[in-house]
Amino acid sequence: MSRPDAPEPEWVRRKRLAAVFGDVLPDTTNDERDPDEAASEVGSDAWLRAQVPPHHG
Repeated sequence: MSRPDAPEPEWVRRKRLAAVFGDVLPDTTNDERDPDEAASEVGSDAWLRAQVPPHHG
């Protein structure tokens, strides 16, 4: 049984926040990734531009 005034352990806080918000931050930063890998991501602007119908310019 824990005391109500006891500080919450960091791992418990992270687990609780992950359950509510999910994992929103990537494990690596842009400078740690291969530039070619970033260009091939499905969520990139190049992929979005390729999906525009011809009549939209």
